[in-house]
Amino acid sequence: MLRPVLTSVLLLSASIHAHFTVQYPSTVGAFKDDDEGDSPCGGYSPSLDNIDTVDFHVGGDAIATKSTHPQTNWLYRITTDDISKNNWTQVYGIVQQSGPGDYCTKEVTFPSEYVGQKAILSIVGSGVDGVLYQCSAVRFVNGTADTPSACVNGSSITASYTDDTTLSTLVSSSLVGDVSSSNSSETPASGTTSTPSETPNAAPSLRALATGGLGALLTTGAMMLAGFAFMI
Repeated sequence: MLRPVLTSVLLLSASIHAHFTVQYPSTVGAFKDDDEGDSPCGGYSPSLDNIDTVDFHVGGDAIATKSTHPQTNWLYRITTDDISKNNWTQVYGIVQQSGPGDYCTKEVTFPSEYVGQKAILSIVGSGVDGVLYQCSAVRFVNGTADTPSACVNGSSITASYTDDTTLSTLVSSSLVGDVSSSNSSETPASGTTSTPSETPNAAPSLRALATGGLGALLTTGAMMLAGFAFMI
């Protein structure tokens, strides 16, 4: 009888201590789990003056992450200045991912005037263990990127636009329109996994971003409750 409860406790412990990883684009430095809560880049303070960059296509490119938490809110932001100036610009609507696993936004776009510029792309996740940070160093190029193999969406997750005042305070300007708090109550559509196609300088439509059953989320919640009951 103890085995199911023990398994729940172990899963709960893993979910508390695990954070998120960026699958695409490649990040600056090696992943540091213990430092991921350190702003602005999870233990790194990169400078655009002396860092290798990866191409990011202004006509549409992907940001792919993997979270182990039952719920994560995502903020994508950039700066073309020294990161110490805190001139962060939001480049996409804040997304709430429900259910652990892979999540990918396929069509993050930028105005053409960014072509040739370097930037620090910051991926910020807000979940049960607070606000966490990862960064990529990018150089904006023309065209639209092919969908990378790392850009996948877990079958058991759902996602929708949301408001998050904690994340909103981390930017000083925005390339996206305001996202109404009513978005968070919208029921995601059923069917195949999808991501939005709107450009980031327009207000995102009030619709779901990714689809799937809630079974994994409910199961995770039940395991967490069982784990807490056992520890009490």
